[in-house]
Amino acid sequence: MDSVPPSYKGHRYPAGIIAYCVWLCHRFRLLFREVEELMLERGVIVSYETVRRWCAKFGQTYVGALRRRQPRPGDTWHLDEVFIKTNDEQKYLWRAADRDGNVLDILVHNRRDKAAAQRFFRRLLKKTRTVPRVIVTDKFRSYGAAHREIMPSVEHRSHKGLNNRAENSHQSTRQRERAMRGFRSVGAAQRFLAAFSGISPHFRPCRHLMTALGYRAEMTIRFAIWNQITCAAGA
Repeated sequence: MDSVPPSYKGHRYPAGIIAYCVWLCHRFRLLFREVEELMLERGVIVSYETVRRWCAKFGQTYVGALRRRQPRPGDTWHLDEVFIKTNDEQKYLWRAADRDGNVLDILVHNRRDKAAAQRFFRRLLKKTRTVPRVIVTDKFRSYGAAHREIMPSVEHRSHKGLNNRAENSHQSTRQRERAMRGFRSVGAAQRFLAAFSGISPHFRPCRHLMTALGYRAEMTIRFAIWNQITCAAGA
């Protein structure tokens, strides 16, 4: 499905610079101030607050375009949740990944209970527009309660050892959270992590399974896709 290209109307910087800053923030564990410094070294004067606003505004647009290019999700979904810090308060990050490790969606929520699990299930079904054959979770009881009400026809496997895909997908988020020293608010965490979970994996193919030549060829393709969806090519 074709998507509407991002609009840069009203921005004095070209698309290439905006997309480059967003890429730096989501691909590497860089703070907004560090991106400001990197751009200054290249002769581009931009404040860290401007970089933050670019990430908030364009991150979701970019990741939406990337996900529309992904194949249909696998029929086995892995769900997990971890706590994160927002403004020194404990919140919860819910995440779902398919059997190939592709992140389907994330939700930052104040609670870790049945209502939150139900909300996350509904988001997943609406966003993916598909119903899985199997969902895999740990033994947290709220998953079972939400499963029985939202998707009772789907097989539910509840076992700690089966859910490594979802748990492993939290690792890069943990690293990013430490680099940023937490998030300002639930909304800020939701916006950044929703974009981060889509942009960062796009630039992280399974390098250990590739030859050097194959890796470079794959990354060339991925950068071309990025330039196309951000309209940064030739900017």
